[in-house]
Amino acid sequence: MRWYVSIGAVLVASAITASDVVGVTAPDIQHRREVRSADKAPAVVDVELVLAVDVSYSMDMDELAVQREGYAQAIVSKEFLQALKALPNGKIAVTYFEWAASSDQKIIIPWRVIDGPETADAVADEILKTPIRRASRTSISGAIYFAMPLFENNPYPGLRRVIDISGDGPNNNGAPVTPARDEAISKGIVINGLPIMVKEPNYSTMDIENLDWYYEDCVVGGPGSFVVAIKDREKFKEAIRSKLLLEVAGRTPQRPVVPVADKEPRVPCMIGERIWQDRWGR
Repeated sequence: MRWYVSIGAVLVASAITASDVVGVTAPDIQHRREVRSADKAPAVVDVELVLAVDVSYSMDMDELAVQREGYAQAIVSKEFLQALKALPNGKIAVTYFEWAASSDQKIIIPWRVIDGPETADAVADEILKTPIRRASRTSISGAIYFAMPLFENNPYPGLRRVIDISGDGPNNNGAPVTPARDEAISKGIVINGLPIMVKEPNYSTMDIENLDWYYEDCVVGGPGSFVVAIKDREKFKEAIRSKLLLEVAGRTPQRPVVPVADKEPRVPCMIGERIWQDRWGR
């Protein structure tokens, strides 16, 4: 089941405490172990988390800076460290890469274990010190295909595997997004989405209306997957923190949520490719 929640609702997650996280039931954890058992490696972390961050030209420099700061601040936040401490192993593995076109992905942070304030600070510092860049096109499918083998090369196996994708537009380059999503789900990977909707849709930047619906119906997937839509620039950093808290705790937003209907997508999953074709003829 996939879920969608607005930023106004997900901010409640910033209040997650250690006792809340402990509330994840034993059957949930057992299910994660069973999914992970195919790798024949004991879990040493609770979550393997891939942060896949959009740096396409449709993102302005201010948005890119706020996005970076949001992830760095979330990782060192008190709430995040409390959630981390309450996990069975008390640690997660994180890698952070930026993406644009189908052939353009750049790892900013290779796999790192976060198990407390010192390691969290080190990862946050690495994120902030890397120069901000921008690139052309938007290939969510390329990001997913790039992310999948990262798990196979991760030296820190975990109970859960999660890809966290943030972006401000639909797929318009590379393979269609839904086969990439489905392949990731078949490997036991959960994909969550952070659609960035702080600007009015603009033809020149390939924006679309209802990007949150597009992410919900075409991008995210796997047990408990969810979408957090950012529609207010001022709440950008809060949204990132709340989303990471939910991912680390293995929870979905409790309310108000709307289950995704198993029917035709409300926004065509090839809308980005169609807009590009109409505009450029290629």
